[in-house]
Amino acid sequence: VLTNHNLDTVLRNRMNDEEEQRYDYYNLTYGNRDYLFDVNTLPSGGGSGGFGYEIPAEALSDEKFANMIHEAEKYLGYPYVWGGASPSTSFDCSGFVSWVINNCGNGWNVGRTTADGLRSYCSYVSPSDAKPGDLIFYAGSNGKVNHVAIYIGNGRIVHAASRRSGIKTSTWNYRTPVAIRSMLD
Repeated sequence: VLTNHNLDTVLRNRMNDEEEQRYDYYNLTYGNRDYLFDVNTLPSGGGSGGFGYEIPAEALSDEKFANMIHEAEKYLGYPYVWGGASPSTSFDCSGFVSWVINNCGNGWNVGRTTADGLRSYCSYVSPSDAKPGDLIFYAGSNGKVNHVAIYIGNGRIVHAASRRSGIKTSTWNYRTPVAIRSMLD
C-alpha cells in the first residue's frame, strides 16, 4: 500500500527531537517573518493550535480547560531548563505547569511550586477517569513524585519533557504515572 504524505509529514519523519522542536518553533513564529508567509497554509504538526493533533472539541467546550490549553500552547517548543519558571527563563516540568495554572485566566494561584507541591492542590482519580485539564503526576519506584504534566485528551499530555525535547505533547504512558484531578472541579 502506497501512502501519500505531505511535505510536513515527510520532514518530521526525518527529524530527531531537537530538529523537530526547532521546526515547531519556526512554524509557531513564522521564522519571525510572518509577512512573508500565508499563515493559513503553514503546518502545525497535523493538528490544531500547534499541538500536533486535534484536541477533542468537547474538551474545549470547558472554558477552564480551554484557558489552560491556550496558555500552554504559547510555550510549545521552549527548551527545558531545570528550575525555570517563566517565559524569560523557560521552564522545567513543575515551573511550566505552575505558570500555566497561574496565568491561564482562571483565577488560580499556586505560586511556583514543585510537582509534589502541585499534587497537594489536587485530589486523586483513577487514570481511567482522567479528563482534559487533569494534572498527571509521575512517581519513581520510591513513590516520590518526580514529574508533572497536563492531560489534554485522547491519551495525550503537554509537559516540559526533558532537556532534549523541551515543552511538547506526548502520548501518556499509563504504566507509571498516577492521575490526579486538577482544580477544574
